[in-house]
Amino acid sequence: MNRLGSSGVEVSELAFGASAVGNLYTEVSETQAHEAVAAAWQRGIRYFDTAPHYGLGLSERRLGAALRERPRTQYTVSTKVGRRLEPSGRGGDDLAHGFAVPATHRRVWDFSADGVRRTLEDSLERLGLDRVDVVYLHDPDDHAEEAFREGYPALEKLRAEGVVGAIGAGMNQAAMLTRFVRDTDVDVVLCAGRYTLLDQQALTELLPAAQARGTSVVIGGAFNSGLLADPRPGATYNHATASPELLHRALRLKSVAARHGTTLRAAALAFCAAHPAVASVLVGARSAHEVVDCAHQFAAPVPAELWQELRDSGLLPAEAPVPGETAR
Repeated sequence: MNRLGSSGVEVSELAFGASAVGNLYTEVSETQAHEAVAAAWQRGIRYFDTAPHYGLGLSERRLGAALRERPRTQYTVSTKVGRRLEPSGRGGDDLAHGFAVPATHRRVWDFSADGVRRTLEDSLERLGLDRVDVVYLHDPDDHAEEAFREGYPALEKLRAEGVVGAIGAGMNQAAMLTRFVRDTDVDVVLCAGRYTLLDQQALTELLPAAQARGTSVVIGGAFNSGLLADPRPGATYNHATASPELLHRALRLKSVAARHGTTLRAAALAFCAAHPAVASVLVGARSAHEVVDCAHQFAAPVPAELWQELRDSGLLPAEAPVPGETAR
């Protein structure tokens, strides 16, 4: 277990991302969702991440139900604020936003102090909890002014009141997260898809800044939404079809992994976890099988010779730390 910044909140090195059990892209049954969370627990995963955005609250409801019989002191839950859910009468589905659920609600961007509190209260009700351990400002890319002026201070106040244990921001970019690390007192930032074997944007400023400030980083999107899990024609990279150039690079990475007797999935997870600022690697899963595979890959040793070959071949920058060494 790793502590988030200077807070008392601890997270497991491998975390369960609950977006998929919110019917991301395709439906997941109640049983499948419950079994996925149970499999995570059985493999020692104790950090679970969700958000109102995921399935219009379905992810939060399912995660809360699956954890209900577990000892509350033995797991960590994070959720997010910034997208407030309001009832909608338009009907149809939510596939335009990526979730195979009825469009019973609509998302309203709201990083105001009141919006943060209201959104968190609704999340607690869906989760069936009286508290969450971590709250992130969710994707404030186009709402920076309100997020820094109102959203962040609201989280800081909730932390001071003891309502939450740790606060931060979660985004699919590194630049604004670096600003949060440098200009605020966040405990943790969640960086999705920007520190992987294919994309090391976070290595330039975010990760060094976090290490210097003692701020923790949770890495999401270790497989860049699919390409690093199974590189093949039609595979997705950051939720869009991967370009031929990226597919070629991923296939080269896979070939190197195979040559050293391991898998690309194992190497991808190990790489994310190796930076000293990283407290946890967050992996989304929609079934017990996917959870078991991720846990197995995460625990698998990756030969040091693989990292050296990746560097020698230009597939990995020399300054990126790998297992067994610290940041250069």
